[in-house]
This record gives sequence, structure tokens and C-alpha cells, in this order.
Amino acid sequence: MPPNLLILGGTLEASALAGAVAEKGMTATLSYAGRVERLKEQPIPRRVGGFGGVCGLAQYLRDHKITHVVDATHSFAAQMSENAVVACRQTATRLLALTRPPWCKKAGDDWQNVRDIAAAVTALSGPAKRVMLAIGRMHLAQFSPCPQHQYLLRLVDAPDVPPPLPHHRIIISRGPFTVAGDAALLQDHDIELVVAKNSGGSGAQAKILAARQLGLPVLMIDRPVLSPRDEVGSVDAVLDWLAHDGTERGV
Repeated sequence: MPPNLLILGGTLEASALAGAVAEKGMTATLSYAGRVERLKEQPIPRRVGGFGGVCGLAQYLRDHKITHVVDATHSFAAQMSENAVVACRQTATRLLALTRPPWCKKAGDDWQNVRDIAAAVTALSGPAKRVMLAIGRMHLAQFSPCPQHQYLLRLVDAPDVPPPLPHHRIIISRGPFTVAGDAALLQDHDIELVVAKNSGGSGAQAKILAARQLGLPVLMIDRPVLSPRDEVGSVDAVLDWLAHDGTERGV
């Protein structure tokens, strides 16, 4: 039986996979969490919004006769990824994660690694600095205990309510970005520290490379630890898995 695929998306990799399966004429749906207002057009049907936890996702898989799930969510979308592991196990649905390799510290990098958002907030408890807070809009409020900094916030969409940060400037822009452009941005705003999630991939890496180029420190938030699951790092590997129904990978 040909696969009926559900792609848990929101990343460049998910969009690339959607295009690839469309070219092959596969039946597939791309699901968005609904946190970004301006969604890109896609060559396959899409749905927007949460599933209602594990039970809701499991019911969706049953109702739509989904045979395969590819988790191509952001590497920090831990709850969705965990829900996918459990729901697919409950419904005997095949699951594969399409993940970006994390960024690795290299010569010229000045990184301080922290385990999560809370640890990043603690690390910012010192004197006031000009900070590029490159974490998206969902966690801005968690940085309210550090109001002394001047924050540069680059967001895909404007926040629903003003962030509780007394000194901030918002730039609305969608990547991918260039190293030259981000270096200029950091210099124009006299940034002294970049705070970023280790999302990996190339689409958001420009700020990290720009910080290296300028000798700026980076407060790097490590990825959450997830339950064991099968993972691949390319769209071609996903297509191979789908073509062989997971049997050659033991999935």
C-alpha cells in the first residue's frame, strides 16, 4: 500500500520534503502548529493548529488513515516531538524524524552553552548589555527578569502583545539571512552579545557566523533531550525510507 504521509512541519526541511513528495505524487499532508501568521504556499494539502495532545494526534492518525509520520518540526518543538513518539507507538504508525545537525563550536567562536531558556535567563543576570535575542517570539516573556538589557528582537511575525522588556527594538523579517547582512545588523546596533537556540541548519546560522566574524560572544541554548527515535538528516533519506516502507532501516 502506498504511504499516506503526515509531515509535522514549520521548518525549511519540512517545506523541502513537501515539494519532494509532491513531485513523486505521494499522498501527504503538511501540518503547521499555527505560530507563524504568514505561511508559505505548499504543493500538498496543509492543516494548521494543534492536535490536542497525544490523544488528539493518535485520533487524527486513525481518522485519516496515516501510515507514516515525518517529524520535521523545529529542534526545540520538544512537546510536539514527544507527542509524535507516543501517538505513533499507540497507533503502530511508522515515525521518522528529519533533523538538522546541531551547530558545533569552531575556532573563533566564543560560546557559553546553557541547557535551556531558564539557564539563559540566569546567565543574563549581570550588567546591562546590548543583546540580540534571537529565540523567536514564544519565549520573550521569560526574559522579563532581565529588564536591564537593550534587546534587539528579529521576528518572523510581530508579537501579539508587546514583550515585557522595557528596552527593545523589533525587526520583522523572514530568513534565510546572509552573514554579511547579519554582521552589518550586529554592528549597526552595537550588539555585545547574541542569544540563540542551537537550531542547526543553514537558514538561521548567519548570525552565528557573523558573531564569529566580529568576535562577539554567543549564549547558546542547547537542544532539549528527546525520547529515542529514528532520525535522518536529509530529504533524500526520508524518500528512501518511504520507498522501502522503513523495512531496510528496521523502522
